[in-house]
Amino acid sequence: MRLMKFTDLALRVAMLLAARDGSAELLRTREVAEALAVPHSHAAKVVSRLQHLGVIEARRGRGGGLSLSGGGAGVSVGRLVRELEGEGDVVGCEDATPCPLRRACRLRTALRTAQEAFFSSLDPLTIADLAAAPTGPVLLGLGPTATGGRSTPEHPTTPA
Repeated sequence: MRLMKFTDLALRVAMLLAARDGSAELLRTREVAEALAVPHSHAAKVVSRLQHLGVIEARRGRGGGLSLSGGGAGVSVGRLVRELEGEGDVVGCEDATPCPLRRACRLRTALRTAQEAFFSSLDPLTIADLAAAPTGPVLLGLGPTATGGRSTPEHPTTPA
């Protein structure tokens, strides 16, 4: 099973924010996109969805930015992946051209069982677990997060 790019990015955004949890300075969506080397528009869609799911908080205006919600670090990775991936089948039994075997196929049931086993194996993991060492220090070294985010006259952000 391969996760959608959207789910992959959502997990990476949550991990980045978890690694920075407790940091005085919040990241903006543009900085997250730069740190994770993705287009801003993709990052913005992911941030919106994670906010809707209650994983992150976004504050607007001066001093605003992104952070994990109060319970964001403890969110189950399995639950989050289920929410982001949806309840669809691994194979397209009911696609525009339905599979002729769909009424008597044992493969569909076997794949659904395997899919649930995949999700279940992720259930005990939390976002905080994913952001723990050795991953957390690597996340903190990505893009603008390595310099603390926004550039200031005292600490200009220089391109790498």
